[in-house]
Amino acid sequence: MMEGTAAEYHSKDFEWEELRDEVENDASLRYHLVPFVASSSSPSSDLPPDDADAWRSFHRRHSAGKFFKERRYLLKEFPELLCSGNSIQVLELGCGNGSTILPILRAKESIVVYACDCSEEVLQRAKEIVATTSDVSLDHRLRTFLLDFTVHKFPDWLFCSSCQRASFSKPVNLSSDSIEQKLRKLNAPSFLTEEQCCIGGVDFVTLIFTLSAIPFQRMSSVIQKCFSVLKPGCLLLFRDYGLYDMTMLRFLPEQRIGFREYMRSDGTFSYFFSLDIVRDLFLGAGFTELELEYCCITSVNRQRGKKMQRVWIHGKFQKPI
Repeated sequence: MMEGTAAEYHSKDFEWEELRDEVENDASLRYHLVPFVASSSSPSSDLPPDDADAWRSFHRRHSAGKFFKERRYLLKEFPELLCSGNSIQVLELGCGNGSTILPILRAKESIVVYACDCSEEVLQRAKEIVATTSDVSLDHRLRTFLLDFTVHKFPDWLFCSSCQRASFSKPVNLSSDSIEQKLRKLNAPSFLTEEQCCIGGVDFVTLIFTLSAIPFQRMSSVIQKCFSVLKPGCLLLFRDYGLYDMTMLRFLPEQRIGFREYMRSDGTFSYFFSLDIVRDLFLGAGFTELELEYCCITSVNRQRGKKMQRVWIHGKFQKPI
């Protein structure tokens, strides 16, 4: 993807309100708009405890090649990654095969990325791609860890409770013989020094086409976990599918499992966000809104000669100081 393509992703080709009016006046698409009534066969009301299995299967099926393209446009959308100081720590949720990791690592030599996913296979694939797709060594600045963050909390070594309290200038007992610290050291990853109880939180959290892939009722919990590992004053960078995106309108009525929520034939989820929903989710977790807008792009399938209207949500949210 060259510079011109990166600029294309940053542009606005049409007004979202015009697309909304077009969709809402199309009788064939009306089933997307009506309130969702769960049926006895709907999985949304009784989700399995480990719905990440569908994504693990997805990654196994696509392990041979690069299913996702490198997202070089992210540096135009989120220039804060380039403007920050030394020793920048980024947490990438649902990293997949590394399509978001690569441009971030290339952006600055001072950036370290901590990347998690629910699939061991895809984490290994991400490490292989990062190690082999650049002339400059990047893999020493990538730390991957296995985690289904929709169910489990982040490990203490990201931002332990003692350091979280200290970051807000609250008095805390940091005695070296505390049971809590001893347990943390036993479970600490190898890149922590003997003196470190954790990495002290992260400067950025990236949620790039990840939140839409989990059940809606688990989203608030995931965002609260992101809030907990960010340093005060630091940012969560968000990009995901927006309401009335082309892919939403392609889902069939029987694939609806909730309001604006769908399930593909392989069991993976897809949710389509409005600005109001995103705002409610992030502000409800304690974030301050810095930027939030629809990104409306017209892409062209040159083989078929068809224009496709894509809608994404772009957002930046800050943890208060």
